[in-house]
Amino acid sequence: MADLLPVADAQRRLLSLAPARPAESVELREASGRWSAAPVTARRTQPEHPVSAMDGYAIRFADLPGPWEVVGESAAGRPFAGRVAARQAARIFTGALLPDGADTVLVQEEARREGDRLHLDGEGPALAGRNVRAAGLDFHAGDVLIAAGELLTPARIALAAVAGHASLPARRRVRIAIAATGDELRAPGEPLAPGLLPESNGAMLAAMLAGLPVEIADLGILPDRHDVLTAAFARVRADILVTTGGASVGDHDLVRPALQAAGAEIDFWKVAVRPGKPMMAGTLGDTVILGLPGNPVSAFVTAQLFLLPLVAHLAGAADPLPRTRTATLGEPLPANGPRADYLRAAHRDGRVVAAAIQDSSMLRTLARADCLIVRAPHAPAAQTGDSVEILPFGQRGALTSYKNKA
Repeated sequence: MADLLPVADAQRRLLSLAPARPAESVELREASGRWSAAPVTARRTQPEHPVSAMDGYAIRFADLPGPWEVVGESAAGRPFAGRVAARQAARIFTGALLPDGADTVLVQEEARREGDRLHLDGEGPALAGRNVRAAGLDFHAGDVLIAAGELLTPARIALAAVAGHASLPARRRVRIAIAATGDELRAPGEPLAPGLLPESNGAMLAAMLAGLPVEIADLGILPDRHDVLTAAFARVRADILVTTGGASVGDHDLVRPALQAAGAEIDFWKVAVRPGKPMMAGTLGDTVILGLPGNPVSAFVTAQLFLLPLVAHLAGAADPLPRTRTATLGEPLPANGPRADYLRAAHRDGRVVAAAIQDSSMLRTLARADCLIVRAPHAPAAQTGDSVEILPFGQRGALTSYKNKA
């Protein structure tokens, strides 16, 4: 095991192979799922002036318990142009500007109006300023609202819009080329002769990358021929080249020598992880190479641990590594061996249970899982009720979240 790289070291080395992509300006409606390339500051104060938080009447707190004369109305977008003087009130609606002179809103449920005469019909506000949103309650002009490297979520996009932005700085989309290798592979749906298999990694990886800021080029299925592989790799113009299969040590595992023949430099090969040990990373010019195992389950796990974080890193995430969560174990687990183990598991009655058979050929087991249980190298046996670390899946089978500044 001495030649196997620990997962954390492999992730660190992979992310060091290339910096984040160049920045560009992205319209708000196109910004979801991108990461901010620079701090986003408020161009205005919100609210710019005191506004009502309730429907009711704008009054002077000193004039309680009334009565008052109603002298006007303030609605959102149609403020009252006058001033509320002593013993006067203005009808006001939620979000409307508080008229000059008023400092408090009497909610309509505690008011009784007779023509232009207003009476207190309840306890009334206990403090001056009640039911009023002060100027700058949300933020002030110049405040940093989104830090560089933060994910542009729907809520942050709305925040930027209210802060006066029509576009946001984000990193250019990451260009990814995906190539499956193997003479035994055929396109999904094609008739199969004995010994042939449908190629599933390309569609799986595309689904895992859905929602991320990427552009995918499908290189299709490449045969186990050194010259064809070398020529195909030399033609790639992408930020990331992902290969599946052919990265082990068999006579037909030609991806690594073909990459080197095309001019690639291999940074590391073989990681102390199960499943997915024969994984490879390096560079081919400005392209980062990620050689994943051909086994679909192994490809899935290594894509979770390496491909998705690499994409997030190149797309500008401040901390691209996926976060684990703590869960309660539903059934015992044996002691682990020398490699980090990522067990397919599912939640049952609030606890996580690992699949009984973890054979890496079983895609059905993966399809039924909603997370991976993370077992550190040499972890001792775990009992029912123990806490374990898990990597949850989203609806598309990708990790549900990345570490992100609050």
